[in-house]
Amino acid sequence: MPGFGAASMTARLERVLVRPPLAEDVENWRSYGWRSVPDYAAAAEEHELFRGLLEAAGAEVVVSRHDPGNPDAIYVYDPVLVGAEGAVLLRPGKDGRRGEPEAIAASLEAADVPVAHALSDPAFVEGGDTVWLDENTLLVGIGYRTNPAAVAALAGAFPGVDVVAFDLPHWNGRAEVMHLMSLISPLDRDLAVVYTRLAPVRLLDLLAERGVAVIEVPDEEFASQGSNVLALGPRQALALDGNPETRRSMERAGVDVVVYRGDEISKKGDGGPTCLTRPLLRA
Repeated sequence: MPGFGAASMTARLERVLVRPPLAEDVENWRSYGWRSVPDYAAAAEEHELFRGLLEAAGAEVVVSRHDPGNPDAIYVYDPVLVGAEGAVLLRPGKDGRRGEPEAIAASLEAADVPVAHALSDPAFVEGGDTVWLDENTLLVGIGYRTNPAAVAALAGAFPGVDVVAFDLPHWNGRAEVMHLMSLISPLDRDLAVVYTRLAPVRLLDLLAERGVAVIEVPDEEFASQGSNVLALGPRQALALDGNPETRRSMERAGVDVVVYRGDEISKKGDGGPTCLTRPLLRA
Protein backbone atom coordinates (compact mmCIF):
# COMPACT_ATOMS: atom_id res chain seq x y z
CA MET A 1 0.00 0.00 0.00
CA PRO A 2 1.35 3.49 -0.81
CA GLY A 3 2.27 5.64 2.15
CA PHE A 4 0.48 8.68 0.81
CA GLY A 5 -2.98 9.97 -0.04
CA ALA A 6 -4.77 12.62 2.01
CA ALA A 7 -7.82 13.88 0.09
CA SER A 8 -9.64 14.19 3.41
CA MET A 9 -9.48 16.48 6.41
CA THR A 10 -10.96 14.07 8.95
CA ALA A 11 -9.98 10.44 8.19
CA ARG A 12 -7.50 8.92 10.63
CA LEU A 13 -4.09 10.61 10.39
CA GLU A 14 -1.56 7.88 9.54
CA ARG A 15 1.50 9.81 8.29
CA VAL A 16 2.29 13.49 8.65
CA LEU A 17 5.20 15.73 7.69
CA VAL A 18 6.37 18.54 9.97
CA ARG A 19 9.22 21.04 9.91
CA PRO A 20 10.61 22.12 13.31
CA PRO A 21 11.80 25.68 13.94
CA LEU A 22 15.48 26.20 13.12
CA ALA A 23 17.91 28.61 14.77
CA GLU A 24 18.48 30.30 11.40
CA ASP A 25 14.79 31.24 11.18
CA VAL A 26 14.74 33.63 14.10
CA GLU A 27 16.59 36.59 12.54
CA ASN A 28 14.00 36.89 9.76
CA TRP A 29 10.89 37.04 11.94
CA ARG A 30 10.16 40.70 11.15
CA SER A 31 10.47 40.41 7.36
CA TYR A 32 8.04 37.47 7.39
CA GLY A 33 5.45 39.42 9.39
CA TRP A 34 5.62 37.55 12.68
CA ARG A 35 4.03 39.37 15.61
CA SER A 36 7.20 39.28 17.73
CA VAL A 37 10.58 37.60 17.83
CA PRO A 38 10.31 33.88 18.62
CA ASP A 39 12.35 32.34 21.41
CA TYR A 40 14.14 29.56 19.54
CA ALA A 41 14.67 27.24 22.53
CA ALA A 42 11.06 27.59 23.65
CA ALA A 43 9.80 27.15 20.08
CA ALA A 44 11.87 24.00 19.62
CA GLU A 45 10.48 22.56 22.87
CA GLU A 46 6.89 23.39 21.89
CA HIS A 47 7.35 21.75 18.52
CA GLU A 48 8.87 18.62 20.05
CA LEU A 49 5.88 18.28 22.39
CA PHE A 50 3.55 18.91 19.45
CA ARG A 51 5.20 16.07 17.51
CA GLY A 52 4.76 13.86 20.55
CA LEU A 53 1.00 14.46 20.50
CA LEU A 54 0.85 13.46 16.83
CA GLU A 55 2.76 10.27 17.58
CA ALA A 56 0.57 9.52 20.58
CA ALA A 57 -2.43 9.71 18.26
CA GLY A 58 -0.87 6.96 16.14
CA ALA A 59 0.64 8.99 13.31
CA GLU A 60 4.08 8.39 11.82
CA VAL A 61 5.82 11.76 11.98
CA VAL A 62 8.19 12.62 9.12
CA VAL A 63 10.57 15.48 10.00
CA SER A 64 11.87 17.86 7.33
CA ARG A 65 14.38 20.66 7.84
CA HIS A 66 13.99 22.39 4.51
CA ASP A 67 14.42 26.10 3.75
CA PRO A 68 16.49 27.28 6.76
CA GLY A 69 16.12 30.98 7.49
CA ASN A 70 12.40 31.01 6.65
CA PRO A 71 10.32 31.09 9.86
CA ASP A 72 7.11 30.44 7.90
CA ALA A 73 8.52 27.10 6.71
CA ILE A 74 7.24 25.47 9.92
CA TYR A 75 3.74 25.92 8.45
CA VAL A 76 4.08 22.96 6.10
CA TYR A 77 0.41 22.78 5.17
CA ASP A 78 0.82 25.70 2.74
CA PRO A 79 3.34 24.65 0.03
CA VAL A 80 1.86 21.28 -0.95
CA LEU A 81 -1.22 19.06 -1.15
CA VAL A 82 -1.05 15.26 -1.24
CA GLY A 83 -3.53 13.24 -3.28
CA ALA A 84 -3.88 9.67 -4.48
CA GLU A 85 -1.18 10.14 -7.16
CA GLY A 86 1.31 11.90 -4.91
CA ALA A 87 2.25 15.46 -3.99
CA VAL A 88 1.01 18.55 -5.78
CA LEU A 89 3.47 21.40 -5.29
CA LEU A 90 1.59 24.66 -4.86
CA ARG A 91 2.70 28.23 -5.57
CA PRO A 92 2.39 30.43 -2.46
CA GLY A 93 1.10 33.96 -2.84
CA LYS A 94 3.45 35.31 -0.18
CA ASP A 95 6.71 36.33 -1.84
CA GLY A 96 8.97 35.01 0.91
CA ARG A 97 7.40 31.57 0.68
CA ARG A 98 7.69 31.15 -3.09
CA GLY A 99 10.66 28.77 -2.78
CA GLU A 100 9.06 26.42 -0.26
CA PRO A 101 7.42 23.96 -2.69
CA GLU A 102 10.72 23.17 -4.39
CA ALA A 103 12.51 23.06 -1.02
CA ILE A 104 10.06 20.56 0.48
CA ALA A 105 10.05 18.27 -2.58
CA ALA A 106 13.23 16.44 -1.53
CA SER A 107 11.74 15.62 1.88
CA LEU A 108 8.59 14.30 0.24
CA GLU A 109 10.51 12.08 -2.14
CA ALA A 110 12.70 10.81 0.73
CA ALA A 111 9.45 9.81 2.45
CA ASP A 112 8.41 7.90 -0.69
CA VAL A 113 5.82 10.50 -1.67
CA PRO A 114 6.30 11.21 -5.40
CA VAL A 115 5.73 14.65 -6.85
CA ALA A 116 2.84 14.20 -9.25
CA HIS A 117 2.25 17.80 -10.29
CA ALA A 118 3.57 21.34 -9.77
CA LEU A 119 1.50 24.47 -10.24
CA SER A 120 2.90 27.30 -12.34
CA ASP A 121 2.26 30.90 -13.34
CA PRO A 122 -0.31 32.52 -13.30
CA ALA A 123 -1.76 30.49 -10.43
CA PHE A 124 -1.02 31.32 -6.80
CA VAL A 125 -2.25 28.84 -4.21
CA GLU A 126 -1.49 28.37 -0.52
CA GLY A 127 -2.61 25.20 1.20
CA GLY A 128 -4.32 27.15 3.96
CA ASP A 129 -6.85 28.26 1.36
CA THR A 130 -7.81 24.66 0.55
CA VAL A 131 -10.22 22.41 2.45
CA TRP A 132 -11.25 18.89 1.45
CA LEU A 133 -14.97 18.70 2.17
CA ASP A 134 -14.84 15.12 0.96
CA GLU A 135 -12.58 13.15 -1.40
CA ASN A 136 -14.42 14.57 -4.42
CA THR A 137 -14.86 18.19 -3.27
CA LEU A 138 -12.02 20.67 -2.71
CA LEU A 139 -12.99 24.07 -1.33
CA VAL A 140 -10.74 27.00 -2.24
CA GLY A 141 -10.63 30.49 -0.76
CA ILE A 142 -9.78 33.33 -3.14
CA GLY A 143 -7.98 36.17 -1.40
CA TYR A 144 -4.58 37.83 -1.12
CA ARG A 145 -2.64 34.51 -1.06
CA THR A 146 -4.64 32.46 -3.59
CA ASN A 147 -5.85 33.95 -6.87
CA PRO A 148 -8.71 33.08 -9.26
CA ALA A 149 -6.35 31.17 -11.58
CA ALA A 150 -5.96 28.65 -8.74
CA VAL A 151 -9.36 27.12 -9.48
CA ALA A 152 -8.47 25.82 -12.94
CA ALA A 153 -4.95 24.90 -11.82
CA LEU A 154 -6.23 22.75 -8.96
CA ALA A 155 -8.89 21.17 -11.16
CA GLY A 156 -6.11 20.15 -13.53
CA ALA A 157 -3.97 18.78 -10.70
CA PHE A 158 -6.85 16.73 -9.27
CA PRO A 159 -8.87 15.36 -12.22
CA GLY A 160 -12.43 14.48 -11.34
CA VAL A 161 -12.48 16.64 -8.21
CA ASP A 162 -15.07 19.42 -7.92
CA VAL A 163 -13.15 22.60 -7.02
CA VAL A 164 -15.49 25.12 -5.36
CA ALA A 165 -14.25 28.67 -4.83
CA PHE A 166 -15.27 31.30 -2.28
CA ASP A 167 -14.18 34.92 -1.95
CA LEU A 168 -12.40 35.67 1.32
CA PRO A 169 -12.85 38.89 3.32
CA HIS A 170 -10.34 41.73 3.19
CA TRP A 171 -10.05 41.61 7.01
CA ASN A 172 -6.82 43.51 7.86
CA GLY A 173 -5.43 43.58 4.34
CA ARG A 174 -2.55 42.00 2.46
CA ALA A 175 -0.07 42.17 5.32
CA GLU A 176 -2.05 39.86 7.61
CA VAL A 177 -2.88 36.34 6.50
CA MET A 178 -6.53 35.39 6.04
CA HIS A 179 -6.86 31.84 4.76
CA LEU A 180 -10.00 29.82 4.20
CA MET A 181 -8.79 27.61 7.05
CA SER A 182 -8.80 30.67 9.29
CA LEU A 183 -12.58 30.29 9.12
CA ILE A 184 -13.31 26.55 8.98
CA SER A 185 -11.88 23.25 10.24
CA PRO A 186 -13.70 19.99 9.48
CA LEU A 187 -13.92 17.55 12.40
CA ASP A 188 -15.88 14.75 10.73
CA ARG A 189 -17.79 14.23 7.50
CA ASP A 190 -20.81 15.86 9.14
CA LEU A 191 -19.21 18.34 11.57
CA ALA A 192 -17.00 21.44 11.32
CA VAL A 193 -15.77 24.29 13.48
CA VAL A 194 -16.60 27.60 11.76
CA TYR A 195 -16.21 31.28 12.52
CA THR A 196 -19.56 32.17 10.99
CA ARG A 197 -19.29 35.96 11.25
CA LEU A 198 -16.71 36.05 8.45
CA ALA A 199 -17.61 32.83 6.63
CA PRO A 200 -18.89 33.25 3.05
CA VAL A 201 -22.66 32.79 2.82
CA ARG A 202 -22.26 30.28 -0.02
CA LEU A 203 -19.94 28.23 2.16
CA LEU A 204 -22.46 28.09 4.97
CA ASP A 205 -25.18 27.17 2.47
CA LEU A 206 -23.01 24.37 1.06
CA LEU A 207 -22.33 22.96 4.52
CA ALA A 208 -26.06 22.94 5.24
CA GLU A 209 -26.81 21.24 1.91
CA ARG A 210 -24.22 18.53 2.65
CA GLY A 211 -25.56 17.95 6.16
CA VAL A 212 -22.48 19.33 7.91
CA ALA A 213 -23.32 20.66 11.36
CA VAL A 214 -21.48 23.79 12.47
CA ILE A 215 -19.80 24.49 15.82
CA GLU A 216 -19.61 28.27 16.03
CA VAL A 217 -16.44 29.95 17.28
CA PRO A 218 -17.15 32.98 19.52
CA ASP A 219 -15.78 36.38 18.55
CA GLU A 220 -13.31 36.46 21.45
CA GLU A 221 -11.67 33.20 20.31
CA PHE A 222 -11.27 33.94 16.60
CA ALA A 223 -8.01 35.90 16.86
CA SER A 224 -6.56 33.17 19.09
CA GLN A 225 -7.22 30.59 16.34
CA GLY A 226 -10.27 28.92 17.81
CA SER A 227 -11.38 27.98 14.30
CA ASN A 228 -8.02 26.38 13.37
CA VAL A 229 -8.28 22.78 14.58
CA LEU A 230 -6.56 19.64 13.28
CA ALA A 231 -8.65 16.47 13.03
CA LEU A 232 -6.55 13.48 14.10
CA GLY A 233 -9.45 11.27 13.05
CA PRO A 234 -13.25 11.51 13.02
CA ARG A 235 -14.24 13.61 16.04
CA GLN A 236 -10.69 13.60 17.39
CA ALA A 237 -9.15 17.06 17.48
CA LEU A 238 -5.83 18.72 18.24
CA ALA A 239 -6.31 22.39 19.12
CA LEU A 240 -4.26 25.33 20.35
CA ASP A 241 -4.65 25.80 24.09
CA GLY A 242 -6.50 28.90 25.22
CA ASN A 243 -9.91 28.71 23.54
CA PRO A 244 -12.08 27.18 26.29
CA GLU A 245 -15.51 27.96 24.88
CA THR A 246 -14.73 26.45 21.49
CA ARG A 247 -13.26 23.42 23.24
CA ARG A 248 -16.38 22.96 25.35
CA SER A 249 -18.58 23.26 22.27
CA MET A 250 -16.55 20.59 20.48
CA GLU A 251 -16.73 18.28 23.48
CA ARG A 252 -20.50 18.75 23.72
CA ALA A 253 -20.65 17.60 20.09
CA GLY A 254 -18.81 14.40 20.98
CA VAL A 255 -15.32 15.49 19.93
CA ASP A 256 -12.29 14.25 21.88
CA VAL A 257 -10.04 17.31 22.18
CA VAL A 258 -6.32 17.41 22.93
CA VAL A 259 -4.59 20.79 23.27
CA TYR A 260 -0.99 21.93 22.82
CA ARG A 261 0.95 24.98 23.94
CA GLY A 262 1.84 27.18 20.99
CA ASP A 263 2.93 30.55 22.33
CA GLU A 264 6.00 30.52 20.08
CA ILE A 265 5.12 28.28 17.14
CA SER A 266 1.49 29.32 16.68
CA LYS A 267 0.58 32.63 18.27
CA LYS A 268 3.59 34.64 17.12
CA GLY A 269 3.37 33.46 13.50
CA ASP A 270 -0.42 33.10 13.21
CA GLY A 271 -0.31 29.39 12.38
CA GLY A 272 -2.43 26.78 14.14
CA PRO A 273 -2.21 22.98 14.25
CA THR A 274 -3.39 22.49 10.68
CA CYS A 275 -0.73 24.92 9.47
CA LEU A 276 1.98 23.05 11.37
CA THR A 277 1.22 19.73 9.65
CA ARG A 278 1.18 18.34 6.14
CA PRO A 279 -0.87 15.12 6.20
CA LEU A 280 0.75 12.55 3.92
CA LEU A 281 -1.69 9.70 4.54
CA ARG A 282 -5.18 9.59 5.96
CA ALA A 283 -7.12 6.33 6.01
